[in-house]
Amino acid sequence: MPKINVYLPDELAEAVKQAGVPVSAVCQRALEQAVRRVTAIREAALSDLDQEEPTGALRHLTPTTRTVLKMARDQARADGAAAVGTEHLLGAMLSEGSNLGLHVLRAMDIDPEQVKRDLARHTPASGEAGAPEPGHFSGVAANALEFAVTEATSLGHNYVGCEHLLLGLVAEPDGTAGQVLRGVGAEPRLTRRAVVAALAGYVHLRAQTQSGEAAQGGQNRPAAVQAMLSAAIRQELQPLVQRLERLEAQAGLDA
Repeated sequence: MPKINVYLPDELAEAVKQAGVPVSAVCQRALEQAVRRVTAIREAALSDLDQEEPTGALRHLTPTTRTVLKMARDQARADGAAAVGTEHLLGAMLSEGSNLGLHVLRAMDIDPEQVKRDLARHTPASGEAGAPEPGHFSGVAANALEFAVTEATSLGHNYVGCEHLLLGLVAEPDGTAGQVLRGVGAEPRLTRRAVVAALAGYVHLRAQTQSGEAAQGGQNRPAAVQAMLSAAIRQELQPLVQRLERLEAQAGLDA
């Protein structure tokens, strides 16, 4: 039977050993599920996004996520690309402008406009006119979407939103989008904690913003949402940031 090496963070590896988890069996089951999902995503026809109720691999996407994927498809077509890549997914998420993934980036002190500029520098020039219309996702884009589904599942969600798409793009190791996001500080663990904090805070703030809108006539809702999300995320991230600062100081990196 072929052997595949699986690398784990130190803390997780120690926890696995202490719990006595059957690593091979768990990995085989997880990989089987991942292969099925990635295959379904790669075979999904992007024309299905135009349906009111998408089916198959796209059925759990939120309306905003479907909008982002449609924009990515259109951008790939405009670029003359043979498939939708991670650069198109990230570019569409940035252009959509109102999704929770962007709120998370801003709360992490990452400027979406800076991400957009970095993405433009990393993305190849537009393809030649008459190139094949993109009908599917590229391999790395399909993997990023699989990571997004995995993140949603691990959080106990039955939908895939742009916050999950952000996590998928950050986690995918080979795509342009992941390289750009990690380059501006969207490290996977930090981003995941930011998303968890944002989702927890969002449930709470909806009631507050709804009552506030009734009193203010709905004024400045985006600003209020961003301010409250930023506060919740920063509070969640503060212990991790402080720990990183201590480690940098101990390593003599503070200079």
